[in-house]
Amino acid sequence: MWQSGAAGSKIGDVEQGGESQPSALYPTMMESPLLRWGFIRKVYSILAVQLLLTIAVASVVVFVRPVSLFFVSSGAGLGLFIFLLFLPFIVLFPLYYYHQRHPLNFLLLAIFTISLSFCIGLTCAFTSGKVILESAILTSVVVVSLTLYTFWAAKRGHDFQFLGPFLFASLLVIIVFAFIQLVFPLGKLSLMIYGALAAIIFCGYIIYDTDNLIKRYTYDQYIWAAVSLYLDVINLFLSLLTLFRAAD
Repeated sequence: MWQSGAAGSKIGDVEQGGESQPSALYPTMMESPLLRWGFIRKVYSILAVQLLLTIAVASVVVFVRPVSLFFVSSGAGLGLFIFLLFLPFIVLFPLYYYHQRHPLNFLLLAIFTISLSFCIGLTCAFTSGKVILESAILTSVVVVSLTLYTFWAAKRGHDFQFLGPFLFASLLVIIVFAFIQLVFPLGKLSLMIYGALAAIIFCGYIIYDTDNLIKRYTYDQYIWAAVSLYLDVINLFLSLLTLFRAAD
């Protein structure tokens, strides 16, 4: 009787989702962990597609030499490059406004990713393969490590929302520093300092945005969550590329 009662209780728990439900992602979590994990998987699936698309487009620009030469050797190519350089910033505004409207959000996301990928490809086209490989490997290791750390820290009750104002202020400083470097070149040492500081800032953004992914993004903000993480990864890669290229 006791065994049959225990078995019946166990079956009842399984039917109610007691054992199939994953544990809470962080203390005092009120929502269903199953729904939050589904949202997280969706965001990382979109992010993976974005990164694969970026690698594909950038590889075409790097390895098909006529493409990169067209952008730097002709007036039409230079004009197209400037247009592609500003296009991601232009697309960000309607993407933010329509990030919940399907399928327009995916169309804008594709335009944003492809245009940014062309710019990344042109940056890599005139950079040594060793520097690109070093930057890509270090970016991958850092992103995976910081993502795992943030999930581990959130599980133990740590919160990283306090980083927001500091990261935003640091980003403004880096933007002004880049503008000064563009107008008044300060040499390779300043480029190395810029690359190192920018890499540290975007490492912080990876932790901050991953923490928001775990706790704060709503289920219909999957596009904007993916865009935030994508920009963190791309900017970290470009920062390390700047650092290694100056040191090469």
